[in-house]
Amino acid sequence: MISWNLHIETDPGKLFGKPVITKTRIPVDLILEKLASGDTPDDLLEAYPKLTPDDITACLLFAADVIKNEVLIPIAS
Repeated sequence: MISWNLHIETDPGKLFGKPVITKTRIPVDLILEKLASGDTPDDLLEAYPKLTPDDITACLLFAADVIKNEVLIPIAS
């Protein structure tokens, strides 16, 4: 399995510190949104020539890590 932190970086000087694909200005949330909207990895690779298949996988792994330990507490209504 790849390590997402080799493919994703945050830098306050790039897109206000949003996570982006390393050495690009392609935000992780854009890739996730496009995948969720039905774009295939091949669609993304064609649209963003600097993107690699491992970059796309890294976005998914990053998202999984971010929410892995989230606990949602329902608010009583």
